[in-house]
Amino acid sequence: MSWAGLEDIFLSTSLASYLDKKLLVLLRDGRKLLGILRSFDQFANAVLEGACERVIVGDLYCDIPLGLYVIRGENVVLIGELDLEREELPAHMTRVSAVDIKKAQKAERDATDLKGTMRKRMEFLDLE
Repeated sequence: MSWAGLEDIFLSTSLASYLDKKLLVLLRDGRKLLGILRSFDQFANAVLEGACERVIVGDLYCDIPLGLYVIRGENVVLIGELDLEREELPAHMTRVSAVDIKKAQKAERDATDLKGTMRKRMEFLDLE
């Protein structure tokens, strides 16, 4: 059997242990999805039921409902089972509405953009 064949068996076996469990899936673009794994294939494409995207900005968070969600396997960075007995987030985190989290994301992006712009403007001061 080839190495590729062994990788397929290992991947399938490990994902099979997560079927019907609540998972956190981290995607390449940084999004964090939560949901119950209902199906997967040999390419690690996965189907989450009751999925939501967890958006975190500072101490604020929001779970944006997505419903039944198909994830392309090549976009998956990490999959982990959530412990239903434990709190998912630290106590200092505050749940906010989708509108409020979008505003917080925009403010964070704007601050990052401003920081980058200021750095570019100040490059001429670099005396090295």
